[in-house]
Amino acid sequence: MSRVIHVFRQPDRFVAGTVGEPGDRTFYLQASEDVRTISVTIEKQQVVVLAERLSSLLEEVASRFGADVPDDTPDDLVDLDPLTVPVEEEFRVGTMGLGWDADSSAVVIELLAITEGEVDETVVLDDTEEGPDAVRVFLSPAAARAFAERADRVVNAGRKPCPLCGEPLDPTGHICPRQNGYRRETDAGED
Repeated sequence: MSRVIHVFRQPDRFVAGTVGEPGDRTFYLQASEDVRTISVTIEKQQVVVLAERLSSLLEEVASRFGADVPDDTPDDLVDLDPLTVPVEEEFRVGTMGLGWDADSSAVVIELLAITEGEVDETVVLDDTEEGPDAVRVFLSPAAARAFAERADRVVNAGRKPCPLCGEPLDPTGHICPRQNGYRRETDAGED
């Protein structure tokens, strides 16, 4: 079976978002162009890594190629809207690729479907017939900056971290390993 590569050369929107309550969220990346919308499921840590690497790539592109990369997201590119519904998973992301297309002055993000075995890295950012299905998105440097900033906001919108151990705090309570599994009891009557 030949692979399917969904290409978004001028996306109207490319965002990270979630479905569910903090502590039980599913992370998605969603690309839209004209009437076509594709959603892929991704792990929270993959979103963190993608945003970090994207920011690093933008810095390198600005210094090496002299590309016009904004320091902050332009106001017209700030996207606070929820994911477009219905959110239907095309596939779960396994491998991610990131590059710079000098011809179009665009960042290229490729998301490959998770597979049983190892992914041959020659299929990343390539149009070979064999390999996992993929979503390939071309973003201007400003749109890439906007994606990275939104991705950070989405990741940090979850449960607050414990000030002692850094693990997420649950609304039902938290047994902190730094306190040896004990909770401090507070007595409202003491001064």
